[in-house]
Amino acid sequence: MKVWREVEDPITHATTHKEVTLFTNQKCKLSFEKQTSTTPTGGPALIAQTTKLFIAPELDIPAGSKIIVTQHNKTTEYARSGEPAIYTDHQEIQLELFERYS
Repeated sequence: MKVWREVEDPITHATTHKEVTLFTNQKCKLSFEKQTSTTPTGGPALIAQTTKLFIAPELDIPAGSKIIVTQHNKTTEYARSGEPAIYTDHQEIQLELFERYS
């Protein structure tokens, strides 16, 4: 998991924005759900996919984080969207495909 943050160079003391890694190699699971809706005009049905991340509850994942998941030998970049639902043994976070930092 990565975030875009201000980082101060220890030598020049200049502050720039850089991608900073928060966590690596965390066990997680993705869940995919397709949602279908019809249009009032009788046109074709709209299909959308919702992606949800299941991960340890103690990890603090800020909004706007880039979440990189490798599952079944495929790596995909997501952005965190929405507040997590935190339970005793896990948290659930809605994800969107990552396009860019906000």
